Amino acid sequence: MLSRERISNVDKAWLRMDRPSNLMQIVGIMLFEGELDFTRLQLAVEQRMLAHRRFVQRVVAEGTGYCWQDDPDFALGNHLRRVVRRGRLGKAGLQRFVADLVSRPLDPGRPLWEMLVVDTALGGQALVLRIHHSIADGIALVGVVLALADGTEAARESHRPPLADRNDDDDDHEHDVFWQALWRPVAEAVLGSARLALDLRNQYGSLLSSPGQLIGIARAGRDIGVEVAKLALMANDSLTRFKGKPGTRKELAWCEPIPLAEIKGVGKVLGCSVNDLLLAAVAGSLRAYLVDRGDDVAGVEIRAMVPVNLRGPADLGTLGNRFGLVALELPVGIENPLARLFEVRERMAQLKGSYQAGLMLTILGIAGMLPKPVQQALLDLLANKATAVMTNVPGPTAALYLAGARLRQPLFWVPQSGDIGMGVSILSYDGKVQFGLMTDHKLVPDPQSIVDRFASEFEKFLMLVLMEPWERLGDPDAVAAALAQELP
Repeated sequence: MLSRERISNVDKAWLRMDRPSNLMQIVGIMLFEGELDFTRLQLAVEQRMLAHRRFVQRVVAEGTGYCWQDDPDFALGNHLRRVVRRGRLGKAGLQRFVADLVSRPLDPGRPLWEMLVVDTALGGQALVLRIHHSIADGIALVGVVLALADGTEAARESHRPPLADRNDDDDDHEHDVFWQALWRPVAEAVLGSARLALDLRNQYGSLLSSPGQLIGIARAGRDIGVEVAKLALMANDSLTRFKGKPGTRKELAWCEPIPLAEIKGVGKVLGCSVNDLLLAAVAGSLRAYLVDRGDDVAGVEIRAMVPVNLRGPADLGTLGNRFGLVALELPVGIENPLARLFEVRERMAQLKGSYQAGLMLTILGIAGMLPKPVQQALLDLLANKATAVMTNVPGPTAALYLAGARLRQPLFWVPQSGDIGMGVSILSYDGKVQFGLMTDHKLVPDPQSIVDRFASEFEKFLMLVLMEPWERLGDPDAVAAALAQELP
């Protein structure tokens, strides 16, 4: 008897969101030092990834909905393969290879994922993966993929007893410990709106037994009403070359990692979080790109939809989509880097008290219950108010090893919905932070030109901390005036 499970309304919304210009695929590239032991990789996928039944199930239509159903013809070789090519791919070749995959739909007759091992000229092999968003959100899938790792030392696997001598409980315990270690920094990094949304959900069930909570809930309801009005009345952001009707061809780019300790040190002096600095550097990179192309950037605001994790402790290690979205306006029109940073800090502080994330999750659930054309119209209305989707995921703090090879650099991108043509990815790993970008070829054919500016935008803050008196750094205008006097 084949196992069947009805697809939730939120996951159904993501399943039906595919369009030729934007396929709902979460894409990852894992760059390794040296070559992967393919047999050990197969074993890791079988034991740790396929333990989640979703990866051996395909989508089956059922009445007006859909179900996950076990694939009777499932074969790991259809999903995990070596790519045989003449020669090894350099960075540009790997970017082109993956960008071509992004525009190619996954086989709807099989479970909606694949992993490809690719030979590169970057010091080792790459593991390229595509997983449909209907299976799970980015936070969950990053956890699933990183849970394939042997651990933080190459020797860890060699010290484990042979499979025949091991107890299944050992695997379960190690899997749970890994998930807890991975999710702890993720859970600590989510915005306050996620906690507020969960609090509301938990409080709702105890209203009848605790009438005194009604006052607090009423106040929260008022605040939610304000957020609903904001979403309904939200104007489109600035019209730049980043907005337009996307095509089917995508481009990928990423930068070399920046030491996280440097970012934390600069943030401490400037009174800003790591997240504030990274977002300000993204805004500066986008601004510099537009300026170099002669575009007017005065007053330009670029809105990014930012996923917010809404998972509770009971969701540890589970799949499905449990996240909301908040709208963040990047002040690209502000020329002064310090003023731009402090404006980002102020806007992030305002979002931490917002109910937007919970509301957006509710909207996705409602969309999944609507006829597909109505769902598309509703979600397009929201998507057209933004230019980019931006993710910021804290990964493991120590280097991981998989199938005998050290993971040097992981990269992940979530899909863009509607006509959004830009995906921004910020990921920390092994004490470093990197910036990745996915763009539509028609709108931005050269995303590496934006990514290459990321490090220099951060270096502006580093140089200010090193060169300027710290007591003056709280006043962007004073710093600008002092620099103007110092320059010849």
